[in-house]
Amino acid sequence: MGISVLIAGQERTFADALAIRLRDEDDLEVVGAVRVEPASLRSLPRESADVMVLDGDLPDGVANRVCELLSARGEPTRVITLSSSSEPERIVAAIRAGAAAWVRKDESLDYLLRVIRGVARGEAWLPAQETGHVMRLLQREQNRHRENERRLARLTPRERAVLACLAEGAGHRDAVAERLDMSVNTVRTHLQNLMAKLGVHSAVEAVALTRDQPGWPPGGR
Repeated sequence: MGISVLIAGQERTFADALAIRLRDEDDLEVVGAVRVEPASLRSLPRESADVMVLDGDLPDGVANRVCELLSARGEPTRVITLSSSSEPERIVAAIRAGAAAWVRKDESLDYLLRVIRGVARGEAWLPAQETGHVMRLLQREQNRHRENERRLARLTPRERAVLACLAEGAGHRDAVAERLDMSVNTVRTHLQNLMAKLGVHSAVEAVALTRDQPGWPPGGR
C-alpha cells in the first residue's frame, strides 16, 4: 500500500503543480490538493493522509496553526513544511506546532521525495545546515521550561491559584478575589509573595512564566 499524501497551500496552483509531480511516483498516492483559507481554518478538509505537504509561507503563522489544528483533532497525518526560508526560529516554531519536517522550496524533487518517505516511516527531517542552530534553540527552550518549572514549584497552592486566575485572564485583583472568594488584600499579599518567589517584578512577568508550561493553568484551586 502506498503512502497517501495531501498537499495544502494558499495558492491552488502550488498544490496542483506539486500534485502532478508526485503522482508519477508508484509508491505515493496523492489524495488531495487543497487550498488553505487563512480566515477559516476550521474548514480545513479532513482527507485522511499519511503525510501533508504544507506551504510554510502562508501569512500570519497559518502553517503552524494548521499543524496545531491537526494535533487538536488527533490526526495521525505527519506534516512537512515547505518554505523559502530556513530561519532556525521559524523551524523551531513549526516543530513546536507539530511539524515533522522542514524543507526549503529550492530543494530538488528527489530530496522532497526522500523526506516524504522518511517522514512516513516516522522520521524527522531538518535542513542540514540549520540542524545545529535548531538543536541549540530547542535546548535553550527546554532549559527555560525546566527553570520556570522549578520556580513555579516554590508556590503554595493559594499562590498557584492566584497566578492561575491571572493566566486565565482575570486582569485585576478584584476579579481574582471574587473568583477565589478572598479579600483583595489577601490577593495582594499572595501576589507579592509569588512574584518574590518567581524573581519577577510584575504580574505580567509572572504570567509569562506559565506560558507553554505543562500543567498550567493548574485546574484546581
